[in-house]
Amino acid sequence: MVSWVEMTLGSIQLGISQFAPAAVGLLLLIVMANLALGRLLPRHALGPHEVIIIYTMTLVATLTMSRGLLERWIPALIGVNYYATPSNRWQSLFFKHIPQWAVPFDVEGDTEQYIARAYYEGLRTGEIPWSEWISALAAWLPVVIAMIVAYFCLASILRRQWVDNEKLAFPLTVLPIEVAEHSRWSRSIFSDPIFWVGFALPTLVFTINGIHGLRPSVPEIPVQYRLNPMVFNAMGRPWRDLGHTTAYCSMAAVGFGYFLPSQVLFSLWAFFVIIRVQNIAFSAFGSPLEAMPLYPTSIWNGYQVAGAYLVLTGYLVRSAMPHLRSLWRAAALGRERAPEHEGEARPALPPRAELLGLAASVVVATWWFTLLGMSWWMAALETLVFLLVVCVVMARSTAEAGLMMTETSFRPVDLVRLVSPMRALGAPTLTALSLADAVFTRDLRGNLLSTMLDGLKMSDATQLDRRHLFGALALSLAIVLTFGVWLHITTTYEHGGLGGYSYVYWGNPLLGFRYFAPVLQSGDDYDARLPIFFASGVAITLALSVLRMRYVWWPLSPLGFALSGSWSMIVFWFPLLVAWLVKGGIVRYGGMTTYMRLRPLFFGLILGEFAQAVLWAAISGIWRTPVPSFPWS
Repeated sequence: MVSWVEMTLGSIQLGISQFAPAAVGLLLLIVMANLALGRLLPRHALGPHEVIIIYTMTLVATLTMSRGLLERWIPALIGVNYYATPSNRWQSLFFKHIPQWAVPFDVEGDTEQYIARAYYEGLRTGEIPWSEWISALAAWLPVVIAMIVAYFCLASILRRQWVDNEKLAFPLTVLPIEVAEHSRWSRSIFSDPIFWVGFALPTLVFTINGIHGLRPSVPEIPVQYRLNPMVFNAMGRPWRDLGHTTAYCSMAAVGFGYFLPSQVLFSLWAFFVIIRVQNIAFSAFGSPLEAMPLYPTSIWNGYQVAGAYLVLTGYLVRSAMPHLRSLWRAAALGRERAPEHEGEARPALPPRAELLGLAASVVVATWWFTLLGMSWWMAALETLVFLLVVCVVMARSTAEAGLMMTETSFRPVDLVRLVSPMRALGAPTLTALSLADAVFTRDLRGNLLSTMLDGLKMSDATQLDRRHLFGALALSLAIVLTFGVWLHITTTYEHGGLGGYSYVYWGNPLLGFRYFAPVLQSGDDYDARLPIFFASGVAITLALSVLRMRYVWWPLSPLGFALSGSWSMIVFWFPLLVAWLVKGGIVRYGGMTTYMRLRPLFFGLILGEFAQAVLWAAISGIWRTPVPSFPWS
């Protein structure tokens, strides 16, 4: 369902969120059926750990089918052939540097070959050229498996530090645990009338908007307001240079925000506003808005974010040093846990397996990227920055800040521009980066590391054996990598990629080629401003970290600054502002008793909005009707 809805409808995305609507919809159905079973046959009702393992497997499969892997991987291998033209000169610039084993089309052949034309325009006659696809996908399998193994190892390594030592909130786990723990209706949130009030609000809004799509005479309730054309563009410079700013009215995001720590909640929306003020200030002093390559933020903010990521990574490593030393000792002794942790539940992976698995994954991925065409040092930079910096900080954004959508504002290759122009990398490396960035490093919506950490947190809350969880997730990934590849390819050849979601078919797969083509043709100059932007990001994040450690009252978190330029914050800044105002008012005037009493209301907002997304996707799939606009889609 996820693959078909996202690729063919294009107007609704069920699998790009770390709390994916498709998985949440299935969770709701399972829990409702389990409540009925608990009433009729209590002994046969699913236990909390069984509900959680089903939900986590479904969530991992959903993300992998969507933006987590398959929707980036498969189109990236064929799009460059279909969209190469004499005017863009991609054939002469890139084809000769692409290894034949890495793509299904003939790199020595013409553009718009049959395998690519049928993929984009639909297969009118003949059969799908499976042999070419299987060969190319099999060649990519070592690096795909290496990345997945790295996610498993990192999740197991980070779990103790983030769950036990730092006791992070893991906001995306609150609702699944809440609904899984009760098999009796009288004890569940569904028995609370306040829950149904929250559920009814998004249900009413999206039902009216869905009817509007069928009958335009029914007025629509707007769920997004574009502030640039409505307000700021008419004001001229410098106000028009504040950057992409839209108020997306997601009630589900308001619901999630209610469960975030207040300081984190404040930091997220406040830094989004601060960065807009910074853009206006740059424009006022003669520097109009200049975009970060391939990201929806300014170039100064993009490099500030890069500096913030490196500082945050250093901070996370420093704070975890006692845990890492304990892990190293246990691995050296070949033990399952350090002596000070004896008597605790066994870890998801033995310490030696965690460290060796992570090291092997880094080596395999680096080696594979060199075979693809990267220089050895660029391959190492691509792998290390992606796995140990970007993925870890993105996972932290979910574990601490509860972001439903993980996205960054720079790629590992952007760090090269701090010391050298891009053209110095050479054509083979830039060609390989165009493929690797599209498949792995550019768009992190559907980050599996975050989901695995959430799964481990839920396993602790429901007494689920961590190794059983990892075994179930490995099985889920094996199934989706087999069936999902088949489904993606057959669906696209049947319907044609041109009629599908544009971002999947001619957006993400081609961004790297579009960006590097002018570099290969005309070269690029070194930009001396970039180290200054980067250093300012480092300095600001260091200052925020020191202030946060020394003063309990300090409200701004460095994580909020690191996320300030991401697409995630463009989507969620407004609902997080609303959640901060609502939560602050409730706690201030009603106290914690009222805060706890109103929790079911915000659970209802989340489940109501996501249930409507699944419902309207199903209606559209059956009757080909329009889908109402969802503010996170």
